[in-house]
Amino acid sequence: MFAGSANGGDVVEVRNPANPDDMVGKITHASEADVNAALDAAQEGFKQWSAVPAAIIRKVGDLYEENVHELFALTTREAGKSLLDAVAEVREAVDFAMFYANEGLRYKDAGEARGVMCCISPWNFPLAIFTGQILANLAAGNAVVAKPAEQTSLLAARAAQLMHQAGVPKEAMQLLPGDGGTVGAALTSDSRVTGVCFTGGTDTAHIINKAMTENMAPDAPLVAETGGLNAMIVDSTALPEQVVRDVLASSFQSAGQRCSALRMLYVQKDIADNLLEMLYGAMEELGIGDPWHLSTDVGPVIDDESHKKITDYCREHEQKGKLLKKLDVPENGRFVSPAVIRVSGIEEMEEEIFGPVLHVATFEAKDIDKVIDSINAKGYGLTFGIHSRVDRRIEHIASRIHVGNTYVNRNQIGAIVGSQPFGGEGLSGTGPKAGGPQYVRRFLKGETIERPAKSTDQVVTADAVQGLIEKAGKMKVTEPEERQAALKPYFGEVPAPLDEGYEALPGPTGEQNHLSNHPRGVVLCLGPDAESAVEQAGVALSQGNQVVVVAPGAEQAMADAVKAGFPVAVAEGMLDPDALASLEGFSAAVSVAEKSLLKQYRAALSQRDGALLPLITEHKLDQRYVIERHLCIDTTAAGGNASLIASAE
Repeated sequence: MFAGSANGGDVVEVRNPANPDDMVGKITHASEADVNAALDAAQEGFKQWSAVPAAIIRKVGDLYEENVHELFALTTREAGKSLLDAVAEVREAVDFAMFYANEGLRYKDAGEARGVMCCISPWNFPLAIFTGQILANLAAGNAVVAKPAEQTSLLAARAAQLMHQAGVPKEAMQLLPGDGGTVGAALTSDSRVTGVCFTGGTDTAHIINKAMTENMAPDAPLVAETGGLNAMIVDSTALPEQVVRDVLASSFQSAGQRCSALRMLYVQKDIADNLLEMLYGAMEELGIGDPWHLSTDVGPVIDDESHKKITDYCREHEQKGKLLKKLDVPENGRFVSPAVIRVSGIEEMEEEIFGPVLHVATFEAKDIDKVIDSINAKGYGLTFGIHSRVDRRIEHIASRIHVGNTYVNRNQIGAIVGSQPFGGEGLSGTGPKAGGPQYVRRFLKGETIERPAKSTDQVVTADAVQGLIEKAGKMKVTEPEERQAALKPYFGEVPAPLDEGYEALPGPTGEQNHLSNHPRGVVLCLGPDAESAVEQAGVALSQGNQVVVVAPGAEQAMADAVKAGFPVAVAEGMLDPDALASLEGFSAAVSVAEKSLLKQYRAALSQRDGALLPLITEHKLDQRYVIERHLCIDTTAAGGNASLIASAE
């Protein structure tokens, strides 16, 4: 479904994962020639679309609702989702249409559209994420080339038809189904593409980032959401019935095939035996079978590869005597048993098992901080759950955990657009959060400048900067409410701190939703000259970060700020670009250098393992210096005398 005539590649049969005898349809994969033709057409599509009619984006949501039963059927038959999940899938897609249309209007004067964006969506939310990625970019005025997951391309094709029916020009939104090696690789390594929006595995995100670095502009955005090892902590004050309800949903709904799903349950030892006995009993009541039936709670996994991987993993742990609970499943179809596996802690988990597999460990009350440290040490940061009736403990845990979405006394799946913006940090993604206030802005290009690097013989090595990073990281940051006034004598006008307080987002009665911004950490301000480095440092400091400044003339330019005690460390000269590949302890680099030097910086950053670190070129944009976190609290989850419990702590 793209502008022009298709050559086409392989024709693939699509079969129902719950019943492989049920052929849902056929999909023709795009060829390399199709990709090339689509990218040519997209240049014209960008010119046609950049006016951004919000009414057309809203119309997409209206058409989804008018065709809701067909979308339910496709979601269930092609993706194997239960009817309950199918309803939520369409609802979320419609919410994205309405929300991003409004966001496009809100940001209409914030910058220019970037051009042609590539959107690569997953099979586990084949309509919602597919739609959200595309409509956010259309709302920003970009044209889109979209590659859906191979497993769920029929649903994507129907959604694309409805987008075109709503009035989106074919050239502005083109669908290119196919495998990652052919279509995905071609799209993410083409200079005509100006950025990529991706949901999938961390390893794939790194491959995409390297391809973009080699072929696209150095400021081309990669917005990636990459899964997690999501944990929940349950203390002895939690209400067992609520815990069991929420663990069942978080672990086994959608057959555990959610990025947000619970993978690692920590239960305080005092209550573990009783709680697990209740959990096993509740698992026996799960309906496992054809998702077409309303009685089904757990459907199939998506394909044979997933089925084998999950089954082999559970069998291996059963042989070790660590499988605590499993259930009978239908023989026909790609069903795997919901399983509970005993581990000592999250450190035993080498990777995310993307299915209905829950790992359980116990802890002593005195060791709760060790549990938090273990979770943070894995480097993932998507969702996290807390079950407790002690407010002080909830606040303590929530303030220390490094995740994008924290849920208190409820399940940790099912983020609502506009109320619970969704996305992680660290190994779980780049941000900004989908369905949140910074998402559409990321697909616009705001004010940038370009400064030539000054000639200097002073090349600053990785060893020299590593010491400065460690020094800056230990320095105290000025409190948000005092920051602007404190910085003004040294940096002039700086943005207001985004990390002051939180924004209360709408939600149902009995639920609180708090969106907050947090400093990234140590930011490298690389100039390339003293004037731009000072500007970068001022904005970074205004958002609560510590700063390492490396630029010719930086020592003199920053001398007064250093004396004033701001969290700043300075090196005179130009940073060796290769140093960015090996330095540890920093969270972002900022530069407004010429494109040739920016390309070297991004190339070095792309060689790193672990989290994808940004190269910030919109150096005055406050949003780029923070990460978003969301806290959702079920305020109705109470029982007994919580005040009496707290007083006994």
